[in-house]
Amino acid sequence: MPNIDNIIDYENGELDFVETIELFSDLVKKGTINHLQGSYGSTACHLVEEGLLESDGTIDWDRVDHAEAYGL
Repeated sequence: MPNIDNIIDYENGELDFVETIELFSDLVKKGTINHLQGSYGSTACHLVEEGLLESDGTIDWDRVDHAEAYGL
């Protein structure tokens, strides 16, 4: 089960870029993403398409660091 506080913080726009990636990584790895509203799945798919996450939830830290450096 993911940390509910992190989901609430995400909903409130209080997570930074890296914290958001870590949250979605956790949601994908634990399969929780499949039980949340569709926007979570869409966001996870977008992160995979951008190469920030693997389909198993593994974070590509090189791409995350690069994206964060450019304010993406």
